[in-house]
Amino acid sequence: MRIEKTDVRARKWEYLKEATGESATSKALDRAADYYLRMRGDTTAVPKGKLMELMTAAQDQGSLKPEEITEILYTDELPLRCEVSVSVGE
Repeated sequence: MRIEKTDVRARKWEYLKEATGESATSKALDRAADYYLRMRGDTTAVPKGKLMELMTAAQDQGSLKPEEITEILYTDELPLRCEVSVSVGE
């Protein structure tokens, strides 16, 4: 498969390499595609996506804490970490 390289695509691919930390365009595209499939779901590869899981949890529980959202949306392609701190009078 060949993909025509336009100026716009070349910029997007550079941004994607920067965002994923990959040095090769093909690896950056693979990571982005894997992430999209995991988030979107409703495919043979990933029947239930993370976004649907998040929406279902929110509907079932009424609200979610940041830690719960982080746990649901975490993927190997885009690891998430949640730190919550509270201070008063500083």
